[in-house]
Amino acid sequence: MKIRVQFYAQLCDLTGIREFDVSLPEGATIRDLLELIYSQRPALRAHDKSILIGSGVEFVDRAYKLKSGEEISIMPPVQGG
Repeated sequence: MKIRVQFYAQLCDLTGIREFDVSLPEGATIRDLLELIYSQRPALRAHDKSILIGSGVEFVDRAYKLKSGEEISIMPPVQGG
């Protein structure tokens, strides 16, 4: 299945890309997606514990099962004042 991944804020700068498409097997999870991304962009692994992952307008956890055609957002922690 094909997934579109989008990076935001400093994660976009860190990876050097804003978005890309990736192919994963049916039944893949966010955890599987992250492992694939980390293998291609190792610098991102250092931010693993703090990144937020969204599907549509919802935050999702690493056990979330991906759906074909989905857009996944990978963001730094949200801060406000």
